[in-house]
Amino acid sequence: MDLLSLTAVELGTAIQQGQTTAREAMEAVLKQIDKTEEILHCYITIDRKKALEEAEGVQRKIEAGELSGPLAGVPAAVKDNLCTEGMLTTCASRMLGNFVPGYSAEAVLNLKRAGAVLVGKTNMDEFAMGSTTETSAFGPTRNPRDPERVPGGSSGGSAAAVAAGECFFALGSDTGGSIRQPAAYCGVVGIKPTYGTVSRYGLVAYGSSLDQVGSLGKTVEDCAVVLEAIATHDRKDSTSLAREDTDFSSALEENVTGMRIGIPRDYFGPGLNGEVKSAVLAAAKRLAAEGARVEEFDLGLTEYAVPAYYTIASAEASSNLERFDGVKYGYRAEGGGSLHEMYKKTRSQGFGPEVKRRIMLGSFVLSAGYYDAYYRKALRVKAMIRRAFDEAFARYDCILGPVTPDTAPRLGESLADPLKMYLGDIYTIAANLAGLPAISLPCGKNGAGLPIGLQLTGDCFQEKKLIRAAYTYEQAVKKGGQTGDEGI
Repeated sequence: MDLLSLTAVELGTAIQQGQTTAREAMEAVLKQIDKTEEILHCYITIDRKKALEEAEGVQRKIEAGELSGPLAGVPAAVKDNLCTEGMLTTCASRMLGNFVPGYSAEAVLNLKRAGAVLVGKTNMDEFAMGSTTETSAFGPTRNPRDPERVPGGSSGGSAAAVAAGECFFALGSDTGGSIRQPAAYCGVVGIKPTYGTVSRYGLVAYGSSLDQVGSLGKTVEDCAVVLEAIATHDRKDSTSLAREDTDFSSALEENVTGMRIGIPRDYFGPGLNGEVKSAVLAAAKRLAAEGARVEEFDLGLTEYAVPAYYTIASAEASSNLERFDGVKYGYRAEGGGSLHEMYKKTRSQGFGPEVKRRIMLGSFVLSAGYYDAYYRKALRVKAMIRRAFDEAFARYDCILGPVTPDTAPRLGESLADPLKMYLGDIYTIAANLAGLPAISLPCGKNGAGLPIGLQLTGDCFQEKKLIRAAYTYEQAVKKGGQTGDEGI
């Protein structure tokens, strides 16, 4: 049996049926890591001995009938901004290069309760600030589809690890598209749930009102099953929601008959690559052929989403990163006499250029004299965007569009032009500003063979509609016919 060809759910079934074991699955993943990791650099930390020991422990529980869930024994990866007890959690920053937490994030604990086995911690943009996984203090991750290109970010290590067979699924965090964008670039599936669905306890904060933990996998089914496992109410997180409808796997059915899908005209204007546009519209046509009612409409406010997002996210990042000062934990610069000098040297040496850029921007928009001109105005725009989505969801079950304006850029291109990198998030950030769920899944390839992503966005708590639509499209493509490659 070729274990790496299986999805996470298929592997979990094979383990339950005795066709393979959790240790054999972990050994297959570690062997693949030996083959590809030197080139791709998906991970920051891998604990082979612990991974194999945990796999054996889980296998014993499976054989004893103590673990019977779909993820029991399945090797998983976790983005390196989610705390893991006894294992380095660096946020891909020199500032936390030696930080070993004494506790685990609630999402990680939920994975362990489900029987998943942790392979290691994946590479990311430093403190989740970036869209390419090139700002990592430990070096960039490369895209498995083309190692000369970026995997996206900030969850690029997680997406690349799934695409390369270095794990069967992974957790990421999404502040402005950081799960969906790398999923699109790497040709895998990624889902960001409604804000508050997954506990943020143990997630190192970037933008607290925007951050949300989600899943990346080979298929819609994998992502739905993982999301179901990690979505629990947590009293340790004041924004955590007590939901009764987190049985997301129940939505895995091929049925979009009568589903109303809106396509914002705003998303298909100048700046969108022609091949991406054709593939996304072909996917819309496929859903219409499956019974959905698809139509265009004007969403509005799209051009204001990027400046509002970067104003709010940078302001929150500036506040959240104040704690990294060299006093309590993490990196501390040597030398310097006064406390102020120690702060200055530590933060200058510990943070990378992109993090410094966003701290400075955030401090500026929160400063006296500029708070009303920038930050308060951005909050008003955020509320307007939420109202625009409310009006759209009064007519539609979900909104369909591209994930990114183009396919994965070459390494170095985005860092040379930060503004262009920021504009690459134009289709994903609105969901974070409004706290909405959204899913990215492959809908074809361009002429160079690079993956193109399709995004479906839903109203709050409507993940099941997104999963049903995404699953229907995915299964329709598997059955043959139009794949989204040929346009309309």
